[in-house]
Amino acid sequence: MMTPDEVDEELRNDFFRQALNVLNESQVPFMVGGAYAFERYTGIARRTKDMDIFTRPQDVRQLLAVLARAGYGTELTDPMWLAKAFYTGYLLDIIFSSGNWLCTVDDLWLEHAVVDEVLGIPVRLCPPEEMIWQKSYIMERERFDGADVAHMIRALGPTIDWRRLLDRMADHKDVLLAHIILYRFAYPFEQDAVPAWVMKELLNDMGLAPAPSGEGERLCRGTLLSRYQYLVDLQEWNYLDARIHVQRSAAA
Repeated sequence: MMTPDEVDEELRNDFFRQALNVLNESQVPFMVGGAYAFERYTGIARRTKDMDIFTRPQDVRQLLAVLARAGYGTELTDPMWLAKAFYTGYLLDIIFSSGNWLCTVDDLWLEHAVVDEVLGIPVRLCPPEEMIWQKSYIMERERFDGADVAHMIRALGPTIDWRRLLDRMADHKDVLLAHIILYRFAYPFEQDAVPAWVMKELLNDMGLAPAPSGEGERLCRGTLLSRYQYLVDLQEWNYLDARIHVQRSAAA
């Protein structure tokens, strides 16, 4: 006889399988990310109560309409990056950018997606480079994805498309350098996972990148790393919020 936890997990997996079949039949482009892709890339298993579905911004409303016709409840939770679909207590997070609005899902995600299976259903997984890109910015008090980045580098370092990842980081290469330094600290005997040319380029570029565009010089980019921990800079110290400039660029 199955335990209550095993019953709940089987019901949740049935929900996810049905949702993936609905999405596959719709032919709306999507990828699976989150815990399922992370386990595929690192071997680290996490049993979460939701599944992360990634799609391009232009496909979100069509994807929500497909799920709604199949009987799921849907909502556009944040028009900049997040929607949800749910049924009998189970949840799909439908992600088309990131909470800081930087990591928008585009054609390159789909072009480099990894063909695999989730719960026996054929799907495409988010590319590891784009997962590292997104996770690099998650530095909240209650959630810091630095260990996830390190585990992905450890597992995939030689196969990572470092040039594409560097291009993704654009003017924020210092953030990637910080993660690589933490990786080197965590894994002192596995330094070869990061090619020497990557470290050389990042170190050469450190401090040489042009200042980000903005009004004046008091721009705080901390809000790109944490939604809450840099609010004091905005509210009391009169810094400008870097997210405003990201939002303007996205709208342009």
